[in-house]
Amino acid sequence: MKLPTDHPNALVRRLFSFWAPTAESLRGWALAAVAVNAGITVSGAAVRVTGSGLGCPTWPRCTPDSFVPVPHPEVSMANMLVEFGNRLVTFLVLAVGFACVVSAMRLAPRRRSLLLLAWLQPAGIVAQALWGGLVVASMLNPFTVSVHFLISIGLIAACWTLYQRSGEGDGPARRVVHRDVRRLGRVVLAAVLALLAAGVVVTGTGPHSGDELASRFDLDIETVARLHADVAYLVVGLTFALAFALHVTDSPRRARRAALALLGIELAQGVIGYVQYFLAVPAFLVGLHVLGATLVWIAALRAVTALRTRGPLDARVAPSPTEAAATA
Repeated sequence: MKLPTDHPNALVRRLFSFWAPTAESLRGWALAAVAVNAGITVSGAAVRVTGSGLGCPTWPRCTPDSFVPVPHPEVSMANMLVEFGNRLVTFLVLAVGFACVVSAMRLAPRRRSLLLLAWLQPAGIVAQALWGGLVVASMLNPFTVSVHFLISIGLIAACWTLYQRSGEGDGPARRVVHRDVRRLGRVVLAAVLALLAAGVVVTGTGPHSGDELASRFDLDIETVARLHADVAYLVVGLTFALAFALHVTDSPRRARRAALALLGIELAQGVIGYVQYFLAVPAFLVGLHVLGATLVWIAALRAVTALRTRGPLDARVAPSPTEAAATA
């Protein structure tokens, strides 16, 4: 019987590679999971800046009597479609998450560390969806909206870890740079996380609430924006120190390039932040800034994981039974 993994079309083979996985294909699915989780943060931002946060005023239904958008006397169809579209993206994220799980389960020999990381994705996505119901029930309370974004940040970290671990062995983590440089990398990652937390406070205080009925943090927007900028200066300074330390200690090229990439993304994100501030926070730039924040987080994860290794992937890893049968 001809299997999808033996299909002449390369795209079909990739789409069904979770059924006959290799370490390389599992890594590809993990990277796809990073991408779709980053994508849903941007689609969530689009919901907020278009005022569509309550476009579907109920959960899990879109309206009290329908799971899909239908004319509603109090909600515009445009806002309803934007919010419903964001909900549909959740199913794409879930599908990719389950592809990672199936790949990890069918990989031969099975690696428990990868399986645990893979299961974090559908579990986290379900938790994210349930929290989304709380966001709607709370009428877009800024605290619940902020946690909604931070859950996605946690999922991206799990996906990136799966991507990294699927391409290396299961030995103990061993640093490839000086001990103090690796510690500095961890400080950079913590600072980036603090920057994201400060960013959601600014978002919860600013003008784009997602709906006219949504509440805001009772804070001074100028004060929280300046605090956010101060943390951003700290992050850039620490990242520059990391890149400089890697350079002067002649660290591996992979680590040096990862740190420089992080620094470049941070500087670009800073430009976007200042432009949107001086232009009175236009909606498009808010969405672009959310994308930039997600990319900074991914780049920070990449920079930190480049500072250690678990050794090469065991060359004895065999193809899955399904792949072996397809090859035969």
